[in-house]
Amino acid sequence: MFNNLHEECGVFGIFENKTTYVAQSVYLGLYALQHRGQESCGIAVNDDGVFRHHRGDGLVPDVFTPSHMDHLGMGNMAIGHVRYSTTGGKNANNIQPLVIRHIKGNLAVAHNGNLVNAPDLRKYFELRGAIFHGTSDTESIAYSIVSHRLTSKSTEEAVEKVMYTLKGAYSCVVMTATKLIAFRDPYGFRPLCLGKTSDGAYIVASESCALDTVGAEFIRDIKPGEIVVISTDGVKSIETHCGKKGNICVFEYIYFARPDSVIEGSSVQHARMRAGAFLAKEHPVEADVVIGVPDSGMDAALGYAQESGIPYGIGFIKNRYIGRSFIQPSQGQREDAVRIKLNAVKENISGKRVIMIDDSIVRGTTCARIVRLLREAGAKEVHMRVSSPPFRHPCFFGTDVDSQENLIACKYDSVEKIAKEIGVDSLGYLSVESTNKLACNSECGFCNGCFTGEYPVEVPKEQPKDKFEEKLNHFSPYYQVLD
Repeated sequence: MFNNLHEECGVFGIFENKTTYVAQSVYLGLYALQHRGQESCGIAVNDDGVFRHHRGDGLVPDVFTPSHMDHLGMGNMAIGHVRYSTTGGKNANNIQPLVIRHIKGNLAVAHNGNLVNAPDLRKYFELRGAIFHGTSDTESIAYSIVSHRLTSKSTEEAVEKVMYTLKGAYSCVVMTATKLIAFRDPYGFRPLCLGKTSDGAYIVASESCALDTVGAEFIRDIKPGEIVVISTDGVKSIETHCGKKGNICVFEYIYFARPDSVIEGSSVQHARMRAGAFLAKEHPVEADVVIGVPDSGMDAALGYAQESGIPYGIGFIKNRYIGRSFIQPSQGQREDAVRIKLNAVKENISGKRVIMIDDSIVRGTTCARIVRLLREAGAKEVHMRVSSPPFRHPCFFGTDVDSQENLIACKYDSVEKIAKEIGVDSLGYLSVESTNKLACNSECGFCNGCFTGEYPVEVPKEQPKDKFEEKLNHFSPYYQVLD
């Protein structure tokens, strides 16, 4: 899928019982999580209470050169982050981890998600003299922890208090002088898991694929609302905020997560194949070949082919040496990047009735260009099947789904009109009911508010969505300060 959705972020942390080159492990973990954010990245290392960090715009191997890795040096703890900006926009001060120096010591914070009450938190702290250097909601989380730390016995106690005030999605990793703390919002919107290496190092990561990269064994998912504290005393769990069933973003299974990850007990790859199988049952059509749009459409296409009995084929070859097209700064450049990135395999397409599987349609512009590639390759018919329902509502929890006036499913009142707009012979979306069955081994619930408009928590009343985000995207105050 290209330029339709912007991804979230990825977090990674390691705690060793000895001083070693922990930054190297974080580097590898972030490399595995690169799909979650390609705008910027950062690593912070703790060497006996002394923090060293490096952050920058770009991909992990570009930001962390050998000299930068040497600068990070050795330590027994480190955390890292890969980012795509949702709220906060592009700003060097928003690159994570955020490193805070306060009266109780050093603190580093990495965050995946989005707070719906971030503007209120920022206003609260600014009116009390806090100086914000960036525009991301992560800074509000950091200020909240520091504020409560002044009246708490420990950082984990401060985090426990802070979670009463945070509303929205957050999977966070916090590093202090002596502890690595991971915590997840009570609804569990974003994934977070715990692992352990053979030499006793503990790892926390957004996805299990990052554990595999550093040779760590998956222990378990961190529970919604749970605070996990890792120190020389071992691992401690605080479950004050646990109890809710959880509502993980269903799009983790459809698009965001890597297919080799296991989230909440369910294989991401198998979930995508189930999506394709459901599509074949809900929207059958006579055709000669089933193809997927790289990358997240491939597994769904395989599932569709197996369920329908229609042969699976390779319809596109992807150029692996350019970044994801949504990173291009303008819509025109993003659309031009489609042809550079994808090329149709004419021998598998020409003269055939083609079923094309993709994970979603947001605006429809790039989708139309991909369909055009198939037409130019000689496709006799093009039938599109989408492994998610239509986007009709914005997301406030870290997925950059656009405002409603820009969503193609809101612009047109029927699937047939959308099909005509993007140039396909027929179009079928996965039902909401089926999306809730994708993760067959998961006991949690799912957030599908971008499809249904029903959110697990109250969302801002401002519409369109960009009015809500505008409050954080500017340095100037959005409220009036009285003398």
